[in-house]
Amino acid sequence: MTSVVVFLPNWIGDVVMATPAIRALTKLFPEATFTSVCKPYVSATLDGAPWFRHTVHFDKRGLQQSRFLGALMQLRKSKPDLAVLFPNSFTPALLARLAGAKQVVGFARYGRDILLSKRLYCLRDTSGKPRPHPAMSDYNRLAMAVGTPDPGKQMELFTTLADDGQAEAFWQKQGWTPATTVIGLNSGGAFGSSKHWPNASFAELARMCGQRGWAVAMLCGPSERATALDIVVQSNHPNVRSVAGENLSIGFTKAMVRKLSGFVTTDSGPRHFAAAFGIPVVTLFGPTHQEWTTTNFDLEEAIQKSVPCGPCQLRACPLDHRCMTTLTPAEVFERLERVLHRQERRRAG
Repeated sequence: MTSVVVFLPNWIGDVVMATPAIRALTKLFPEATFTSVCKPYVSATLDGAPWFRHTVHFDKRGLQQSRFLGALMQLRKSKPDLAVLFPNSFTPALLARLAGAKQVVGFARYGRDILLSKRLYCLRDTSGKPRPHPAMSDYNRLAMAVGTPDPGKQMELFTTLADDGQAEAFWQKQGWTPATTVIGLNSGGAFGSSKHWPNASFAELARMCGQRGWAVAMLCGPSERATALDIVVQSNHPNVRSVAGENLSIGFTKAMVRKLSGFVTTDSGPRHFAAAFGIPVVTLFGPTHQEWTTTNFDLEEAIQKSVPCGPCQLRACPLDHRCMTTLTPAEVFERLERVLHRQERRRAG
């Protein structure tokens, strides 16, 4: 095996959940050249990782060189022996075949069965619908179908020196030291508004953390600056700061999460950063099935209200968003204290 192409998942958190399988594949073929194929916006998730020599961006709505023909021309140069498909859509399988991959391994879904040389089948319930189960287990199944041992459940991420330097500069700007307890908060999520916890609730939680004597870093993506700043203003506490004025990137967010003492986040990509870096995290679940994104991280506290209408998996709530609005800051703060104490006990031996 001299050339392996790995089609990465389309969501940041899923890319993190695929890292055990990716690591196992690179160990199975240590002499092979690995190429990743991914959406441009998830590419930086694996910056700093030692696994891929080349990255091909594939986005049918993106720049010309990242559309189908542009990606195909780049992949043909790698002369792939094996393509492993983490996404389940038809197009990655077609792209792998047209690129000349001798073996194409993936789940038999969306009519692409004929394009696969090794087919796996998803778990279904009695009605025939896909049954909620950890996405990580599917990624691991793909790796094992190629021939790896069980990849395990330990996710892994890396940071770059540049991103670490930017995070450290932000730390110093706030006057924080390695002894400062810094709690990160993340209110965003690309999935949709149904995953969001109200700004007022985040602000109250931030104020409670500040009153406890902790520093608070309000994290955000480029499109979430206004939300982060509003939460800081509503918190009305000097210990609460925001990264909204920084040059924001996935790499910077990874480096920030890696330095935190604890983290509270919606069910979004940065939640998986915390698990990969071993940072205690409280995850606020609203409309989504926890089973899909199970991380098996023992320093995570997951909170989800039981409501008659959920989990609905809808991107926007058509009702009153009760799965998130009934979740109180006091409940979240109690879970945060619990997971921080658990880490302290572990460190004490």
